[in-house]
Amino acid sequence: MNGEALFSLPVICCQRKERAIVMKAVRKSRLVVMSALLLLLAGCTQVPLTGRQQLILVPDSMMNEMSLQAYQEFLAGHTLSSNRRQTEMVERVGGKISSAVERYCVEHGLAGRVRGYHWQFNLIEDPSVNAWAMPGGKVVVYTGLMSVAGDEAGLAVVMGHEIAHVFARHGAERMTQGLMVEFGGMALSKAVESKPAGTRDLFMRSYGMGTQLGLLLPYSRRHESEADRLGMIFMAMAGYHPSQAVAFWQRMAAAKTGQAPPEILSTHPADATRIRDIKSLLPEAVQYYQPQ
Repeated sequence: MNGEALFSLPVICCQRKERAIVMKAVRKSRLVVMSALLLLLAGCTQVPLTGRQQLILVPDSMMNEMSLQAYQEFLAGHTLSSNRRQTEMVERVGGKISSAVERYCVEHGLAGRVRGYHWQFNLIEDPSVNAWAMPGGKVVVYTGLMSVAGDEAGLAVVMGHEIAHVFARHGAERMTQGLMVEFGGMALSKAVESKPAGTRDLFMRSYGMGTQLGLLLPYSRRHESEADRLGMIFMAMAGYHPSQAVAFWQRMAAAKTGQAPPEILSTHPADATRIRDIKSLLPEAVQYYQPQ
């Protein structure tokens, strides 16, 4: 055997070793990709009534737990309204709409969607024209909204809309996107453990309790439009005529002060767009109307 052949032996062995390492890495990467694909497929769900596909990789149990903690902390830092009439109105409207949602879920084999929910409806002293809802049935209405709502039907438009966000799991969808974008796809349980402050901030933003322009708006315009559609159906099932949604959003538009931001930068559809879309959705929502 000449020197050249002797020199080539370790090279060949090295090449074989490197090839084995490469093939092992390829097999491992394929396994990771396949696992990721299976995870994504498992997380693909469909919003009832609208049929829109969505990706959710966070468990409802953890979202409900985080929601309860955030809700309790929020209430501890705010003052409940002393207006008994308005407080009772919020509780009454919320009770009717949540019952309609639960009834729909039971009738369509979706009881698991609201399993473990303990509905709470609170009116807090705050001049902001606002309301929001979180998993587990935790809902807040601000006193500043009541004058614009006007009556129970107007309030039902807003509460139906906010509860629709929860029903459609929009917050969980936003949370999934946030984990993928901001935490590199980290599992929620791991994110809570390693980055508790960042995870809490993401949760608050996912449910509209913060603001951010860019990819992770509190709720996208698509979510807002979907919540309008679902909210009208739920208020109709609860005994409120969905045509009141048009009048409410017209009042909301009139109540705005200052110049509204361009629609492309807004988390909500432009007033004219929203009212036009709501009018087009009325025929569908009216089919669910159940006078009480």
